[in-house]
Amino acid sequence: MSNTFKIPESVLVVIYSPDLEILLLERADKPGFWQSVTGSKDSLDEVLEFTAQREVMEETGIDTQAHALSNWHLANVYEIYPTWRHRYAPGVTHNKEYVFGLCVPRDTSVTLAPREHLRYQWLPLQEAADLCFSASNAEAILQLRQRHKTSGEH
Repeated sequence: MSNTFKIPESVLVVIYSPDLEILLLERADKPGFWQSVTGSKDSLDEVLEFTAQREVMEETGIDTQAHALSNWHLANVYEIYPTWRHRYAPGVTHNKEYVFGLCVPRDTSVTLAPREHLRYQWLPLQEAADLCFSASNAEAILQLRQRHKTSGEH
């Protein structure tokens, strides 16, 4: 695969506080589109945990090494929005997204990548899910309540 095309494997990292407030980012290329941290693997052999760590650092400035990044062992396959399909090799129409969670204190400093995101906000779980443009992102956020309850994840 050419390095000019995105790899159709990505991570979604739901960043949340111990009291289950969710950090959402507004896309710079699509104002009004809110999401959790997301990004594609840089190479076919890049380890997913590294992709998650890299994307969180690039998009928020948060160092996952200082917090508990957890692999939720959940993957979603979805059709790539036509708006973004040109970024992938011809004929690639679907992406596989691996879900991670990252619990950080609510007062954690956030530094956005200005070319990627315009603003960020912390929202209660249901409000965050309702605001996400991506159904898989909203679903992951809603799963957090149950994950938090059953595993004490944070």
